[in-house]
Amino acid sequence: MALSLSISNIHKSYNGRIILDECSFSFEKSGVYVLMGPNGSGKSTLLRICALLESPDKGEVIYSDEGKVIENDLNLRRRITLVLPNIGVFNATVFKNVAYGLEVRGMNKEEIKERVEKALDFVGLLHKKSQNALSLSSGEVKRMGIARAIVLEPEVLFLDEPTASVDHENTKIIEEIIVQLKQRLNSVIIMATHDYQSAKKAGDIFLFLEKGKLTVSFP
Repeated sequence: MALSLSISNIHKSYNGRIILDECSFSFEKSGVYVLMGPNGSGKSTLLRICALLESPDKGEVIYSDEGKVIENDLNLRRRITLVLPNIGVFNATVFKNVAYGLEVRGMNKEEIKERVEKALDFVGLLHKKSQNALSLSSGEVKRMGIARAIVLEPEVLFLDEPTASVDHENTKIIEEIIVQLKQRLNSVIIMATHDYQSAKKAGDIFLFLEKGKLTVSFP
C-alpha cells in the first residue's frame, strides 16, 4: 500500500458548536479503522473532511505516497472513495449503476464489464446485474454501493454506517464483505459505525470520537 492519510489538528464547528476539536491521527497501515461515537459526535463530518468533500475550519488533511505529500487534485480524489449511508441510486440497471464511475474515467467497455461483474460477484449481486437498481432492497442497495466503490479500486475507502437500517441477513453479508475487503484491496478502510458487533468483527484499529476529541479506543 502506497497511499497514506494523516489529519492534523482538525477543527470544525457549526453555528458556534464545536464538532471536531483538534483531531489528529495517522492512517498509515492497510486495514480497517473503525470510528465510533455517540449520535452527533461528528463521525460523518470527519469522514467527509478526510474524503476531501468538506473543508475543516482549521487543520490539515495530508495524503502521501511513499512519503511524498500529494496535491489535492482530481487525480488524488480518484484514488479515494466515500460510501455514504444513503446510497444514490440511478434509474438504471445494477450493472449501469456500478459501471458509472468507470465510464466517467473513460475506461473501455471490455474492462468495465470485467471489473463490474467481478465487483458484483464479490458483494453477491452478480445475478441481479440486469435488474433495475430501484427495485433492490435497502440491504442490497448498500451492497451495490460498496460494489460501486470497490470497482474503482480505491487506495483509501471510507464507509459511513454501512450496516445502518439493514436487516440481519444483509448486515452479516456486509460484515463479511468488509472483512474480505482487507485482503482484496490492501488499502486503508475507515468505517464509521454505531454497530458494536460489526466494529468488533471487521475492525483492526478502533477510534472513538466524543465531545470533539478523537482518541484511540479498544473493542
